[in-house]
Amino acid sequence: MSADLQWMVIRNNSSYLMKRKAVPHFSKEPNNLKGRNSLRYSGLVQARTIGVEPTADGKGVVLVTKNASCLRKPLKKYRRTELKRDSRKTFTTIRKLVGKSGYRKDLKMAAVRRASALLKSQKPVLVKKTRGKKKE
Repeated sequence: MSADLQWMVIRNNSSYLMKRKAVPHFSKEPNNLKGRNSLRYSGLVQARTIGVEPTADGKGVVLVTKNASCLRKPLKKYRRTELKRDSRKTFTTIRKLVGKSGYRKDLKMAAVRRASALLKSQKPVLVKKTRGKKKE
């Protein structure tokens, strides 16, 4: 089935859809980088999708890409690449895998921003020490 036909079927009726009044529709589907309910960002109907997830141990991100040649083989459908180095090398790796290889150039910055938010949330929170009053 084509992606357009699949999108026409699931765009208004999906278990991942979040509808609110006076707010654009959002989606919680996997591999949807921005969370918008649109054909461009949909992780279910596109043949090539990109997802960024935190690692199991919480120290890095996993870049998930859909393997277009194995759509009917669920075990081989997704490729997972763990990126546990520093943030700069993680971002350059995502840019190379997504943008320069021609996989999905339109989702390059969205993937980098998602990885940046995940890496920032994994940093420990430093508690600022308060200074006491000066003795006179």
